Amino acid sequence: MQHPADLARIALPTLRQPTATDGADVWKLVRACRPLDENSMYCNLLQCDHFADTCVLAELSQEAVGWISAYVMPNEPDTLFVWQVAVAESVRGRGLGAMMLQSILRRSQCEDVTRIQTTITAENDASWALFRKFAKLQDSQLDITPYYTQAQHFQDRCKTENLVTIPLKNRVALAA
Repeated sequence: MQHPADLARIALPTLRQPTATDGADVWKLVRACRPLDENSMYCNLLQCDHFADTCVLAELSQEAVGWISAYVMPNEPDTLFVWQVAVAESVRGRGLGAMMLQSILRRSQCEDVTRIQTTITAENDASWALFRKFAKLQDSQLDITPYYTQAQHFQDRCKTENLVTIPLKNRVALAA
């Protein structure tokens, strides 16, 4: 008989759109994924409810193990902005982040999306790895520029957030 931890390494999480009742579980997952910014539980509830069409929840054995909050930019309907990616430590290194991104981009709400944007601090190695891998899967590259700067926008309280853009040259690759 296999140990439950071994099964967790083998089983693939189920990906689905969140519902308002998932807000508390998402909040707990994000809190466990340091150094992610913690939003209020209410914020996560709103994301699960109001932005469900462009967010994804990954579950394994009915436990939240992955989360992406994203939205199509109101003034740029060709751009999906990825706000936050959280992957539980128990399932890291299995490509879950890229699978979640692809699942969102396959949805009808994203049919006009031709690029992904996000912001990443210089020190966030996990995010850099995810978005570099995703760009490579899309036969694309990262376009990077400082966006929200430490001095100008954060009054030296937070590190500069670099705007990362991934042009989606080949939408067919999203179906893979």
